[in-house]
Amino acid sequence: MSDPAGRPRFSAVRLVALALVAGAALGALALYGIAAQDKGEAACAASPETLKAMKAAAVGEVAAVVTPDAPRPLPPLVFQNEAGANGGLEQYRGKVVVLNLWATWCAPCRKEMPALAELARARSGPDFAVAPIALDFGGVEKPKAFLKEIGVTDLPFHADPSNKMFRDLRAAGRGAGLPTTLILDKAGCEIGYLPGPAEWASPDALKLIDAALGR
Repeated sequence: MSDPAGRPRFSAVRLVALALVAGAALGALALYGIAAQDKGEAACAASPETLKAMKAAAVGEVAAVVTPDAPRPLPPLVFQNEAGANGGLEQYRGKVVVLNLWATWCAPCRKEMPALAELARARSGPDFAVAPIALDFGGVEKPKAFLKEIGVTDLPFHADPSNKMFRDLRAAGRGAGLPTTLILDKAGCEIGYLPGPAEWASPDALKLIDAALGR
């Protein structure tokens, strides 16, 4: 039935039925969101003992490393590999990762790169990796040439010329400048954060990484 203006007239029963359907749909979405959140929190449930050990180990050359009270989930991060294909942190699942954001125009970044390579040689294995990500605008030629020039050939090459990853981290309260280093647990959640450079090959840094690995 239509009203005099030609618009369909809905009965009260039909309106109630539509309201019930809409309410059920919203309820399902809410439950889905809660379940997804719980799943994310469970994935970031690193050992409290590990975080406590890292806080105790953040001294000397790595005293500025901030360890959160609980692991922090990160936004999805997309970056390129050496072949130019896009990927993310999923390739490092199951490993503690030192994720270092750098650029060739950043003098402290250039200075700490050999130490990061030495850290990788000292600790890399089935449960640990160092993953530098170059943020040079305009392509990957400059960072590749710089790494070759200083003889760093044993680190994986990643880049984000668009800098979207850096902007996403900054929006999440990380990435105030370069270098920025995040220590990630085996689920890809942040368990350490350093805005600025560090001597990553120092005994202090090795002890911090060992604490992150639960050793």
